[in-house]
Amino acid sequence: MIVQSKLTAQGQISVPAAIRQRLGIGPGSVIEWEERDGEIVVRRAGRFSSQDIHQALFGGQPPLPHSLEELKEGIAEEIRRRHARD
Repeated sequence: MIVQSKLTAQGQISVPAAIRQRLGIGPGSVIEWEERDGEIVVRRAGRFSSQDIHQALFGGQPPLPHSLEELKEGIAEEIRRRHARD
């Protein structure tokens, strides 16, 4: 889908209805603009994919493989840590 917007003299644009619906935005919503690999990515603020989060945390490194038991133990450990009473 390719849609267009026109830039005003004040640097404002209108976000087409189809795009507003896909992003789930309305009046007062905040959108983010990011340059990535020579392209501009526009997204609703606070909406990040797991790939975005992984990239921010670990850079380009692939995730290390873990067994299901290791994942469950890691989650249980984090819950214990968060709810530990001092």
